[in-house]
Amino acid sequence: MPTLSDEELGELLDLVEGADSVELKLTVPEADHHAAAGVLGLDPLDAQIRQVYFFDTPDLSLSKAGVVARARRVQGRGDDSVVKLRPVVPDQLPKKLRKTRGFGVEVDAMPGGYVCSASMKAPAKADVRATVIDARPLRKLFTKEQQAFFTEYAADGIDMDDLSILGPIFVLKLKFKPEDLKRRVVAEMWLYPDNSRILELSTKCAPAESFLAAAEMRAFLSGRGVDLSGEQETKTRKALQFFSKRLRAG
Repeated sequence: MPTLSDEELGELLDLVEGADSVELKLTVPEADHHAAAGVLGLDPLDAQIRQVYFFDTPDLSLSKAGVVARARRVQGRGDDSVVKLRPVVPDQLPKKLRKTRGFGVEVDAMPGGYVCSASMKAPAKADVRATVIDARPLRKLFTKEQQAFFTEYAADGIDMDDLSILGPIFVLKLKFKPEDLKRRVVAEMWLYPDNSRILELSTKCAPAESFLAAAEMRAFLSGRGVDLSGEQETKTRKALQFFSKRLRAG
């Protein structure tokens, strides 16, 4: 498993200091999904169903500019939409932007790597399913603040209404709090149309406790026999690449 250099560790510390939160993530090798679910006591019938749509050009021009636009349908809850920018340096973001409702800066850290992102999340302004099925303007899903954030950082010439729909991806999300960890853990199973899967385990914490949380999470998972040395996969990147390839082939 790759480790961080001294320079990378210093950069990570600076990013964590300027972030609003830290999310520690681990993707479990696909061959170990069943075993991991067993040792962690995960019951798929307790999971919340989600349906995630991404929006980008067929060649992923938006993603290449560091911007992700998505909308979600969540079982038992209202739809939501997100515009995300990554990587970012917290201290370089406009102060006014950081005070915007629904805006947050988070460091995602996983074995051997990390990224700092800024996201603006809000309840979807329109019904996601109806928007997709009826081919309504995609901008209707996003608030004016999200649209302005998108326009500021998206590549020149990319209009939100011209984006292609990539998805959906079905997701099973399960929250649990092990007695011997005392932290809430989230398990997400992303189910891709080619029958591949990603199982991600994560926990969120305040920046000041990120290294303690990482040590506790590592001890908990290794104590349960969960493999910490597997190759890490990014859920969003895999989804975008899959549907981009399908769009271009079609």
